[in-house]
Amino acid sequence: MATKSKTRLKSVAAPTVPQTRDDVAELIAGIGIDSREIRLIEVEMNTTLARLKEEFEQRAEPARRRIEEAQRGVQAFCEANRLELTANGKVKTHQFTTGEVQWRTRPPSVRITGEDAVMFSLRSLGLSRFIRLKEEINREAILNEPTAVVGVPGIRISQIEDFVVTPFEVELCAREAV
Repeated sequence: MATKSKTRLKSVAAPTVPQTRDDVAELIAGIGIDSREIRLIEVEMNTTLARLKEEFEQRAEPARRRIEEAQRGVQAFCEANRLELTANGKVKTHQFTTGEVQWRTRPPSVRITGEDAVMFSLRSLGLSRFIRLKEEINREAILNEPTAVVGVPGIRISQIEDFVVTPFEVELCAREAV
């Protein structure tokens, strides 16, 4: 006798659709209760993680201090013997048996304090080439005049409707001492 194979289809159960306003109110209340439970769990998780992180940071602190002290010692020795270690400045790296040291020069950077005053000074000195003018599409203006851009390729104005369920919640206020 031939065996018949069974094909089983699994699907997610359809949600319970409320039939009355009272059913909807009850579901919204449940959403509020579950949301508050999630927030309490998240607070507990973050408190536990903060405590664990602090514990591991404290355990690592002595090793950090030893590393910093060792690095200062290595740098002091290497700076005092730099010419010998770099073959009179021909190389920027020196290999020791347990590792290497390097001298690296970072690329130049520009720091600006008081940007408006600096821009005024640059304009006054005829150095406008150091001021960047940025062109960009003004989306706010398009939203103010949507009919003016009808038919412009690449511009599409869209609006999306969200459905939001917000359970009622009341926050506690701090009571004054009587």
